[in-house]
Amino acid sequence: MSSQIIVPLDVATEADAITLIDKLPEVTFWKVGLELFVSTGANVVKILKERQKKVFLDLKLHDIPNTVAGASRAAARYGVDLLTIHSTCGREALTLAHEAIQQGAIEAGVTPTKLIAITVLTSLSSRQLAFELKIPLELPEYALHMALMAQESGLEGAVCSPLEVKQLKDSCGKDFLLVCPGVRPTWAELGDQKRSMTPSKAITLGADYLVIGRPITAAVEPRVAWQRICDEIAAA
Repeated sequence: MSSQIIVPLDVATEADAITLIDKLPEVTFWKVGLELFVSTGANVVKILKERQKKVFLDLKLHDIPNTVAGASRAAARYGVDLLTIHSTCGREALTLAHEAIQQGAIEAGVTPTKLIAITVLTSLSSRQLAFELKIPLELPEYALHMALMAQESGLEGAVCSPLEVKQLKDSCGKDFLLVCPGVRPTWAELGDQKRSMTPSKAITLGADYLVIGRPITAAVEPRVAWQRICDEIAAA
């Protein structure tokens, strides 16, 4: 379904973001990441909300408990739909950030943002996890541990590669949201994604949302690519 696809606004300026939004009027859910948010601040979020779009604010918060709580409280006031935080902040930080979002939403009179945890970045391979980060667990086991800790801390979901979706869904339950980057149609290049899967297969395994960027935004005809992916998901 098209409502399950989140398209990243991976551009550097507000003007470029508006151009991309205008090119894809059918897209209902947009991701605002670090580059665009640092470049434009919250104004791009305001623009999306004015157009009745859903917003995934992908800031990947990672800091001490008090700092991530303050950032989460502030982000909640924007009324965005999803916000990311790294599970590696630890249980205390995750719990405080989730509580702060509820407070921020009440203060702003908006629906609380769903806080979702980054488990393992999809650009990381099992080898990098073991040899560069010195984490002794196998990658699927580590991703599950990160997701379960987030769920126990009150978070509503997690970001994971589609390769971990089934395991996380089976362990965390159907109501725990799973957002999957690293999704590529068979006709698209992998780019820097190390753990990838096709959109239709990821949805079949239980992914709630798919983050699909370059196969759509870098296509010669973005609307055609968007529709092609929507059709593939619907057929699944």
